Amino acid sequence: MNYRKINNLVGWATFTIATSVYLATMEPTTSFWDCGEFISCAYKVEVGHSPGAPMFMLIQRLFAMMAGGNVENVAAFVNSWSAIASGLTILFLFWTITHFAKRLIANGEDNPGSNDTSLIMGSGLVGALSYTFSDTFWFSAVEAEVYATSSLFTALVFWAILKWEHIADQKYADRWLVLIAYIIGISVGIHLLNLLAIPALAMVYYFRKHTASVRGGIIAFVAGCVILGFVQFGVLQGIPTLASKFELLFVNSFGLPFDSGAWTFIVLLVAAMVLALRYFKKKAMYHAHVATLCLIFIIIGFSSYLTAIVRSRADVPVDMTNPDNALSLTSYIQREQFIQQPLLFGPDFTSQPNSTSEDGFQYARTEKDGKDHYEVVGTKLKYEYDPSDKRFFPRIWSGDGNHARFYRHYLGLADGERPATADNFKFFFGYQFNWMWWRYFMWNYAGRQNDIEGQTEAKNGNWMTGIKPFDKGVLGIGDIDKMSKGYRDNPARNQLYLLPFILGVLGLIYHFRRNKPDAIVTLVLFFFTGIAIAIYLNMSPLQPRERDYAFAGSTYGFAIWIGLGVLMVYDLLRKAVKGPAGIYVTVLLCLLAVPALMAKEEWNDHDRSKKTLARAIAWNTLNSCAPNAILFTYGDNDTYPLWYLQEVEGVRKDVRLINTSLLGIDWYIDQLNYRVNDADAVPMIWKKKDYLGDKGSYLRYYKSPQIPQDKFFNLVDILKFTTSDNNSDKMNFGGPGLENYYPTKNYFLPGLPTSELVSKGLLKAGDTTNLVNEVKFTFTKDIAYKPNLAMLNIIAAVAQEGWKRPIYFGDVISGDNFDGMGDYVQLEGIVFRLMPYRTNVPASAMQEIGSVNTDKSNDLFVNKYIWGNAQRNDVYFDSKSKLAFLAYRLSAGRTAAALTAQGRKQEAIALLDHVVKNISEESYYYDATTYYLAVGYYQAGAIEKGRQLAKKIAQNAEDDINYIMSLSDEKREDLEPDINQDLSIMNALRHSAKSAGDTVTEAELSKKITLYNNGQAMPGM
Repeated sequence: MNYRKINNLVGWATFTIATSVYLATMEPTTSFWDCGEFISCAYKVEVGHSPGAPMFMLIQRLFAMMAGGNVENVAAFVNSWSAIASGLTILFLFWTITHFAKRLIANGEDNPGSNDTSLIMGSGLVGALSYTFSDTFWFSAVEAEVYATSSLFTALVFWAILKWEHIADQKYADRWLVLIAYIIGISVGIHLLNLLAIPALAMVYYFRKHTASVRGGIIAFVAGCVILGFVQFGVLQGIPTLASKFELLFVNSFGLPFDSGAWTFIVLLVAAMVLALRYFKKKAMYHAHVATLCLIFIIIGFSSYLTAIVRSRADVPVDMTNPDNALSLTSYIQREQFIQQPLLFGPDFTSQPNSTSEDGFQYARTEKDGKDHYEVVGTKLKYEYDPSDKRFFPRIWSGDGNHARFYRHYLGLADGERPATADNFKFFFGYQFNWMWWRYFMWNYAGRQNDIEGQTEAKNGNWMTGIKPFDKGVLGIGDIDKMSKGYRDNPARNQLYLLPFILGVLGLIYHFRRNKPDAIVTLVLFFFTGIAIAIYLNMSPLQPRERDYAFAGSTYGFAIWIGLGVLMVYDLLRKAVKGPAGIYVTVLLCLLAVPALMAKEEWNDHDRSKKTLARAIAWNTLNSCAPNAILFTYGDNDTYPLWYLQEVEGVRKDVRLINTSLLGIDWYIDQLNYRVNDADAVPMIWKKKDYLGDKGSYLRYYKSPQIPQDKFFNLVDILKFTTSDNNSDKMNFGGPGLENYYPTKNYFLPGLPTSELVSKGLLKAGDTTNLVNEVKFTFTKDIAYKPNLAMLNIIAAVAQEGWKRPIYFGDVISGDNFDGMGDYVQLEGIVFRLMPYRTNVPASAMQEIGSVNTDKSNDLFVNKYIWGNAQRNDVYFDSKSKLAFLAYRLSAGRTAAALTAQGRKQEAIALLDHVVKNISEESYYYDATTYYLAVGYYQAGAIEKGRQLAKKIAQNAEDDINYIMSLSDEKREDLEPDINQDLSIMNALRHSAKSAGDTVTEAELSKKITLYNNGQAMPGM
């Protein structure tokens, strides 16, 4: 059998292994983060968040159709595409490695000997399987996220340039370049990360077409960067920008209909491309002709974005940014709704702007004099800083209060102290480079401490090796075996002993020794998909999630060197083990030491085959709401799984979801005025003119001397006052003009008569004592921003219409006071409902906010809720998933306490038993979040059950304290807040045990706290 057939067969065998692993471990339904949104948008071809992924949606749509009429299987089919795409990535990686390996040991031979072929195949197998089982890539391979497909297109273009390189001197070889351009254009509709392969492609072209030199290499590298910039800014952003300018000119200046300018631009662009092709062909300008073809095919691939306009005009339920015209599409592609980080010049976090300047306008489609028109509804402002407040290469740029505190702590800056250049680079190298790239990279090829997100402290999210002296002495993360259970036994504790990293370093050395041009190409790919991203993203601290997925390309590049490391190992071993046996020993040794070890360590924290938690939480949340409810959600994980259930499975489509993260944007507020699925439009006091563009962005509070501060005013009247166009209702706060404001913080909303509350089931007939039949509250903010104002407008409108729509809030964890309305919310399972009344309820240690609907909450927990297989002992839940369990433990504890206060102790105990059973200790260890369950048991009189939980919680806390005390002084200082929290929970448990008469637990906890206060370690309970 010739080499080509063997290469193909082994490659497809590797693909089969990888794809089988991913299909076996993929999540069977929706996942957290963006997956719910992607599946929803794929199923109905809707418009996802900016900058969009239209081609990805279309591919997913094909797989969603395979589910037929069984909507519960849609997510599984969509997830399976990620598994297949990831398997194909492994296939192209295998062929890439064997391409390089063949050039290293059998260059120029079409059919290498059997020994060389075996070594080449072994190299490809080791490298490809190492990437198969790598942490970051495997995570994306088993869910409906964009990164698996993005990786496939990166692998495909890199493999394609190597195919071109192999036949570059043949006729028609440059068809491969045109194909690469088309793939790049398509990939833009998946994710922009694929563009980062362009500089590596440029280096391949240079080394193949020119005699290598240092000067030439630098020029080729710069040329690759220029091409990257041209595609990113000239094509992907430049074309929509020009189209929008044509559109604005033709509609507003020439009085023509909507779309006339955009279509005119498209026609002119096509004509220009055709004329350029003909001209270059006529003049025999071959390279210009090929370059123009490549540009055309990039644009053809990029045209998938037209689907966003088409579907947005259909007013689909998920219509992010509403890109239904050339102007809004430009904003969509350029991600204008997100904060843009500075790159080369910009401010520090301490810098203060001295002015603002116009940076464009916001437009809305309207009519003027009976003709189509784009009306200016807002100004895009840009902050201007004094040159002395800006620096080159700004890294500590975000002025967010939480970020500023982190910068000061990390850099050791005192309050009021301004950072120096050294501080700027300390943050870049220490945090952005080391923590936000190198750490992620080493997770994959050295090992991982746990899955708990950290911010440089020793306890959370570090890379590690499993070599204890190294981890403790060099990395400074201490002895992990001394940590508390959730950290010590964390499934994401993956000990790889640096073996994949060492093998990759050997491959890197071997590559540079034997074929420097190819090694440089791989290095450029590694650099641009890793370090360059860290520089470009310029990430601020305290990200909402780990961002390792952004750097998957660099782990891909390093996997090439892991494969080539097999050749280096063979060179080292062949003197000891000669002949074919040396090859087989080398390959087997490398397979066992790297991919097999990685598979063993990574499997348990990447196997999601039984995990259904995201769907379960969404189902529980929706079914906690009364019919035709309005539900305010907070962020991605609170919203996207619910979108999935409604859009795909059709569950509770009557509930209107409002994502508060989007409430500050006019297009989102506008969409609330329309019916979606079975959910009615959302009532609102605001009219469209009150929230479009800049309108309603914020309001200041002014303590008016003419208004009694102890008097409460109807919120509806106040909201109408804040949108008044009369100058007499505005004030000058020192700015360029008059502003609306709110003159009081004391508001009320009309309630309902007691008889109506009882008849509607909102109140029991016997609970009417001391009833307050209105919502009377004090607003908590001195400046109200658009999300606050939009929420108040909705609540006021619902109250004005007689509370016909139930209002719910999905956040039961943060302790938000609901802008002063906390006394009027009622816990119903894992959501809060805003009630049109307040009544005195029995006091409880866990009723900090509002009251508890004990009957409904108890029924939901015991009879209605599903648990996403958290009742099992063999399902892995990462730290973000565990946040959901916190809501269940907190709410169940509060419900049990309320039941106990009503004399229903047996029901309280049964409820707590049910929650403890269905959130097993293996699913989420017993840490401070279990405190509410322990106290619930104590209050209900189940002393032994309370004691057992209290002991485990206390053991967790004392293990944590003992571990932190074993660290160096510097590392321990970072974790002082954790020690304080541990001591607080132990103190709280001590008091609860004492109140319940559990003197044994009280005495043990008192002893341990005393030992700590005396500087001694705590013995186990």
